[in-house]
Amino acid sequence: MMKSRYTAIAVLSALLAVAGYAYWTHGDEGNGGYVTVPIERGVIASTVTATGTVNPVSTVQVGTYVSGPIRAIDVDFNSPVKKGQRVAKIDPASFQVKVQQADANLASARGKVEKDRADLEFKRLTLQRNRELRDRNLISQNDVDTAKSNYDQAVAQVTLDAAGVKQAQAALDESRINLAYTDITSPVDGVVVSRNVDVGQTVAASFQTPTLFLIAQDLTKMQVDTNVSESDIGDVRKGQPASFTVDAYPGKEFHGTVAQVRNAPISIQNVVTYDVVIAVANSDLALKPGMTATVALTTAERTDVLRISLRALRFNPERKQERPDETPSSRRDGSKRSSPAVWLVQPDGSARKVDVQLGGRNDQFAELISDGLHEGDQIAVAFEHQQNRSARQTSPLTGGPRFR
Repeated sequence: MMKSRYTAIAVLSALLAVAGYAYWTHGDEGNGGYVTVPIERGVIASTVTATGTVNPVSTVQVGTYVSGPIRAIDVDFNSPVKKGQRVAKIDPASFQVKVQQADANLASARGKVEKDRADLEFKRLTLQRNRELRDRNLISQNDVDTAKSNYDQAVAQVTLDAAGVKQAQAALDESRINLAYTDITSPVDGVVVSRNVDVGQTVAASFQTPTLFLIAQDLTKMQVDTNVSESDIGDVRKGQPASFTVDAYPGKEFHGTVAQVRNAPISIQNVVTYDVVIAVANSDLALKPGMTATVALTTAERTDVLRISLRALRFNPERKQERPDETPSSRRDGSKRSSPAVWLVQPDGSARKVDVQLGGRNDQFAELISDGLHEGDQIAVAFEHQQNRSARQTSPLTGGPRFR
């Protein structure tokens, strides 16, 4: 008796399973109701997405013009600095010696000029005396000519040695400038972003200026350097609004404006992109140099327009109903129709096909510019049983998805 009861229960369970499967795979495919969305007014914004890096607007590389060991470092990472403030010191001993040597050479050159001027005065008097003696026929004309030649040579020697004084002065000025270069100063007001030297380290400026510090001029004004693909760059213009997020602040959106669209192409593995610079205010210093940004550039925006869901454009009740797990990309005939149309749900529950003309669109909505449809009209986006079936895919017992 018990065995017969268990057999009956097993048969009943099998029948229920078969019926459930049939309903699951084929149920409600008749003329059931529709899931609808209303035509509404709102904003349609076309965007271009890109990735970029947050950078200071102006970054100055501070190097050294002279070589030598670092004797002192006055700032560290994140130190605020003022224009002209010393940030490091190179040992000035050898440069001080060169200043002293140049100063001595200048004194020597000036002394030589004074000697030449005294000699010039003597030869001038000699020439004058010989001319007077010649007028009285006391000496020959050759003595006068010799005195004249000696005088002219003395004049030239004074001029030559005066130029030597200028050379010695220039050498002294150069040595003093090099001595002053041992004080490495900040050329701008800003914040030290990086420091590449330590006390005792020798820097060599023989071939190129080494970078000792990197100073960001103003971290309250930042920029995002983005790489926009060549297929999207045609829609990007200076002054367009932009928004972006960074990993450091999940859920927080930052806003800026396109400041530059640079014409220089960037080609990496045959992929061409262009640098688009976005100006961003950073008064709270939340953004830091080097952060990776995911950017959305608003290339076009229409406000207070009738808009329709893209789901409505993909829905077609005349076509064989797809399974709920099908995606729009798999609906070849619906997504590539030459004439877009939607299905307007009537008061009696039926749906009427309406051809539409569309304007701009984004990833959710399209602008409706044709007559015949109005704000609040209900447009079909799916069969009602599809909505129910999607809800049934979550098991009430486990809360997880059911797979077939």
